[in-house]
Amino acid sequence: MTDSVQKYIQGDSAVNIASSVEAEVRNGRLAPGEVLPPVRTLASHLGVSPGTVAAAYAELGRRGIVVAEGRRGTRVSARRTLAGPRRLSLPPHAVDLASGGPDPKLLPRLRPALARIDATPRGYDNEASDPRLLSVARERLLAEGVRQPAHGVAGGAMDGLERALRLHCRAGDTVLVEDPGFSGVLDLIASLGLRARGVAIDSEGMLPAALSNALTPAARAVIVTPRAQNPTGARTTAARARTLGRVLRDSADLLLLEDDHAGPISGAPLHLLPHRGPHVLVQSVSKSLGPDLRLAILAGDVDTLARMEDQRMVGMRWVSHILQQLVCALWESETTLRTLERATKEYARRRTALIEALERQGIAAVAPSGLNVWIPVREEIPVIQSLAEAGWGVTGGEGFRLNADPAIRVTIAQLRPADAPRLAKDLAACLASRRGRGALV
Repeated sequence: MTDSVQKYIQGDSAVNIASSVEAEVRNGRLAPGEVLPPVRTLASHLGVSPGTVAAAYAELGRRGIVVAEGRRGTRVSARRTLAGPRRLSLPPHAVDLASGGPDPKLLPRLRPALARIDATPRGYDNEASDPRLLSVARERLLAEGVRQPAHGVAGGAMDGLERALRLHCRAGDTVLVEDPGFSGVLDLIASLGLRARGVAIDSEGMLPAALSNALTPAARAVIVTPRAQNPTGARTTAARARTLGRVLRDSADLLLLEDDHAGPISGAPLHLLPHRGPHVLVQSVSKSLGPDLRLAILAGDVDTLARMEDQRMVGMRWVSHILQQLVCALWESETTLRTLERATKEYARRRTALIEALERQGIAAVAPSGLNVWIPVREEIPVIQSLAEAGWGVTGGEGFRLNADPAIRVTIAQLRPADAPRLAKDLAACLASRRGRGALV
C-alpha cells in the first residue's frame, strides 16, 4: 500500500511535498483514512532528508489534512463532503419545509431600528465589542438564569464555535456531538481536521450513559444544543442538565460549547450544563432577528473568553459596529419584543399542529422546541421524492447523522397549521406505499 501511495507524492521541499499530498487528497486519489508512507521511506523515495518530509507532514497536520496517530502512522483526515445535504429541485407550487430558516413574516422590521443607530464612520481604534450591546445582552441572559462572568461578540454562531474549537483543539482531537446533530457543526469539525464522535440523544438532549461512554482521553470538546436542537427539536431539561453536569464532573479539561442558535424563540427555557472547565455559550440572533444579522453573543469563563478575544484580534478583529448597534436597538425596542413573543407562540402552534396531525396518522415524532421536527423513516430518498411530488420539500437526515437511524427533517417555520393535516396524510400515504417503511406509533 505504501508503494501505491508514495508514487503519487512529489517534491523536493517541505512546501512542495505538502502541496503534492494536498492535491492528491483533493482529487480523491488519497482517500480519507489512507496511510501515508513512513517519513524515512518517503524521504528515500524522493531523495530528500527525513526532516524535510517530517516538516511537510507537520504542516499538513496543522492544516487538518492529515492526522498523526503514533504507531498507526500518518493518515489522511476523515473529512465529510462539505457541500451539505443535497436538496431536490421543487416544483413552483411546493411548500419549502427544508431550508431550516425562520419565517420572514415573523422577523422584526429593521428600518425603525436602523434609523436609531449612529452611522458615523469609524476607524480601527474603536472597542471591538459595543459596550451597550454587551450590557443589554448580559441583562437578557441574566433574565434566563445565565450567570457567566464574561461576555463577547462573534460573527454568528458558527464563528463563535469555530474560534473556540481552534483555540482549544488540535487536528486529530475528538469532539463529542449530538447524534443526530446539525450538519453545519459536523462540517465545521471535519474542516478543522477534528473527529466527530456521536452521542445518542432523546427529547431531553444527550443521554448521560452515552456521554459517559464517549469521554475518552481523545475527547477535547463537547458541543450541546440546550434547546431547539437541530434537527430533532430536543431541549435540555433542568434535571438532564444537572445529570450531564455530573457526568462531566471529572473532565475539567474538556471544552463545553453550548449552541443556543435559536435563543428564546425556541419556546423552551434555557438550562446550561454546570461545568468546572472551559465553558462557552453561543447565542445567535439569526433565527430571532434574521439570518442576515451575522452576530452571536458569547458568554463563558473569563480565561476562555479572553483568549478568544485575543485570537479574534489577529484575525477579523471585530464584528461590524453597525450590526452590533442594530441588534442592540432591536433588543431595546418594545415593538421587537412583542414581535419575538408573537413568533415564539406561532412557531409553537405550527410545531404542535404538525406533531398532532402526525399522531393522528400513527406516525411517531417528538419535537418539544424549535423550528424542526425529526421523523424517523426506514428509507430517506423515496420518502423525500414522494413528498416532493405531493408538493412538500423536506430534508433528508443523512447529513445530520453519524450512527443515528434514518429520518427526514421538516422545518415548521412556514407550515400553516391548517396545512399540517394534509402533510401528515401525504406522508402516511407515502409510508403505506412503501409497505410501512416508516416509524409508526
